[in-house]
Amino acid sequence: MLELAGIIVLGIVAQWFAWRLKLPAILPLILIGLFVGPISTLISHDGTKWLEPVWNGNKGLFPGELLYNFVSLAIGIILFEGGLTLKKEEILNVGPSIVKLITLGALVTFFGAGISAHYIFNLSWEISFLFSALIIVTGPTVITPILRNIPLKKDISAVLKWESILIDPIGALVAVLVFEFISIESGYSFTKEALIEFFKVVTVGASIGFIAALTLYYSIKRTYIPHYLLNVITLAIVLGIFVLSDFFAHESGLLSVVVMGMVLGNKKIKELKEILYFKESISILLISILFILLAAHINISDMMLLFRWETLLLFLIIVFIIRPIGVFLSTANSGLKFNEKLFISWVGPRGIVAAGIASLFGLKLVLKGVSGAEYITPLVFMIVLGTVVLNATTARLFAKIAGVFFKSSDGILIIGASSFSRLIASYLKNNNRRVVLIDSNAKSIEKAKDLGLEAIEGNIYSDELTENIELNDVGFLLSLTASATINKYAIEKFGPIFGEHGAFRLVSTDEMLTGDHKPKENLFTHKDDYINLSEVVRDYPIINEVIIDSKQHYKSLLNSINFESHAIPVFLKDNSGVIHIISALTDAIKIEKGNTLMYVGKTIT
Repeated sequence: MLELAGIIVLGIVAQWFAWRLKLPAILPLILIGLFVGPISTLISHDGTKWLEPVWNGNKGLFPGELLYNFVSLAIGIILFEGGLTLKKEEILNVGPSIVKLITLGALVTFFGAGISAHYIFNLSWEISFLFSALIIVTGPTVITPILRNIPLKKDISAVLKWESILIDPIGALVAVLVFEFISIESGYSFTKEALIEFFKVVTVGASIGFIAALTLYYSIKRTYIPHYLLNVITLAIVLGIFVLSDFFAHESGLLSVVVMGMVLGNKKIKELKEILYFKESISILLISILFILLAAHINISDMMLLFRWETLLLFLIIVFIIRPIGVFLSTANSGLKFNEKLFISWVGPRGIVAAGIASLFGLKLVLKGVSGAEYITPLVFMIVLGTVVLNATTARLFAKIAGVFFKSSDGILIIGASSFSRLIASYLKNNNRRVVLIDSNAKSIEKAKDLGLEAIEGNIYSDELTENIELNDVGFLLSLTASATINKYAIEKFGPIFGEHGAFRLVSTDEMLTGDHKPKENLFTHKDDYINLSEVVRDYPIINEVIIDSKQHYKSLLNSINFESHAIPVFLKDNSGVIHIISALTDAIKIEKGNTLMYVGKTIT
C-alpha cells in the first residue's frame, strides 16, 4: 500500500515540478524511477531496490506478468488519446513541410537509426528497426514545455507543434506494426506464414478498432449513453476492445485502440472534447505511475549495457546527422530560411509514447528470449532522456544563436470574436499586424475565419491558450467580451503571459456608471462598455482615419469623438507606421505631427 501511494504521490509531485519549471514531465518521472529503482541498489544496505515493480519472491508490486498487462492497458489508453487528436483536415491544412516531416522525415529516421543501431551495436535487423520505429515520435507533451517560453515565428512553432501532434499516433502505429511483424511465431523470418500472421494482426486490429469507433459514435449520436456515464463507458470500451482484439489476434490490441481513436476523433460529435479532456486526465495519472514503474524496473545490468562509446556515437548520429537530414529534405522549397530549418533540426525531443511502448515491447521480447531485446528499453530511454535534457537546456540559447528568437512580441490576442472584435482585427491584419481571436462561440469563430482571420475556438478557463506555442509572438492582450467577469479573469490569468507590452479590457457597465475604473487596464475610453461598442459597430461598421496636425489637434479630435455617442477612438499610428492601442490613459501616448488617429463609428467632420 505504501509503495502504491508513494508512486502516485511522487508522480503527481513530479508533474507539478515539471509544470513549475516548464520542463517535460517525462524527465523528472524517469529520473525518480531510476533513483528508486536501479540506482537505489547502490545505496540500500542489502543491495535491493527501494521500489521493485515485479514480485521477486520477497517483495514487489505485480506478481507474474501483471506488470506487463498493466503497461499494455495503460499504453492502450494513452494511444487512444493520441488517436483522438489526429484530424485528417489538419494533415491537409498544416502545409507540405509538416506532411513531409511525418512521412519522408519519419522514413529517414526509421532507416537511418535502424541501420546505425544494427552496425554500431551489432543488433539484428528486426530489433534495430523496432528501435528506430520507437524513436520516430517526438510528442506534444515534450515539445510544448520546451518551446512555451521561446518567442518564435509562427511558422517555426507551427511546424514543431504539428509534427509532434501528428507523428505521435503515426509513429506508435509504425512501432506496433514492426513489433507485430517480428514477434510472430515463425522463427522471426520473412516467410509466408509470417506475412499471413502479420496481415491477420493488421486486419483484426484495424477492423475491430473501426467497428468499435462507429458503434460508440452512433451510440452517442442516438443518446443511448447517458451523459454522466459517457466518459467511463468510453474508457470501458477502450479497455474491452483492447482485450478483445488481443484475443482474436495476439498483440493487435494497440493497433485497434489507435484506429478507434483516429476514427472517433474525425467524427463530428460535440462530446468529443469532453471525452478528450477526461482521457487527458486519466493519461496524466497513468503516465505518472507508468514511467516511475518502468524506470524502476530497469536493472543496473541493463544500464551498464549503455556504458560504452557506441552509445554516445549512436546518440550523436541520430541527433546531429539523421534528424537534420530528415528536416532539410522535408523542408526543401518550403520557404523556410536556412537558420529556421537549422533550429527545427535541433529541436527533436523524443516523448512518452516512445518510452512507454519501448518498455512494453522490450519486456515482452525479453520474455520470449529474442536476442538483443534487452537493448530496446535502455537504448530508447537513453534517446528520450538525452534529447529532452539537450533541448530543454539549449533550445532557448540555440534560438538566439540561430537568429530565430523574437526580441519583441507585437502580436495581439483578442478575447472575444464579436462583430466589434472582428472589425478591429481585420483592420490590424490589413496593416500587417498579427491578430488572433479566441471565443467559445463556434459561430463567431466561423465568421472570423470567413474573413481570413486567425481564430481559435476555446475556453479561457482551460489551459488551451497557455499550451499553444504558436502564440509565443503575442505581446498584447485585449479582452473584449460582454462579460466583465471574463474580461477581468483574462487580464489576471493571461496578462503576464500574453500582455508583455500591454493587457487591456473593456470597462464594465458598473465601473462606467460608478466611475470606479482602472485607467491602465481600460481600453479606448472609460465611458464605453461592451453595449456601447456593439451599438456603434452595428450602426457604423467602419474605422475612420484622421491625420494629426498637432497635439492640440489630437486633443480636439478626441473631444469631438468623445462628444459623439456613435464614435470611439481605438488606435494611433505613429510616423514609423507602428499602430498603438489607445487606452483610457491617453496621456501615456506620445503625439507628433503626421500621426494617424483611427476611430470606430460615425464620421466626424
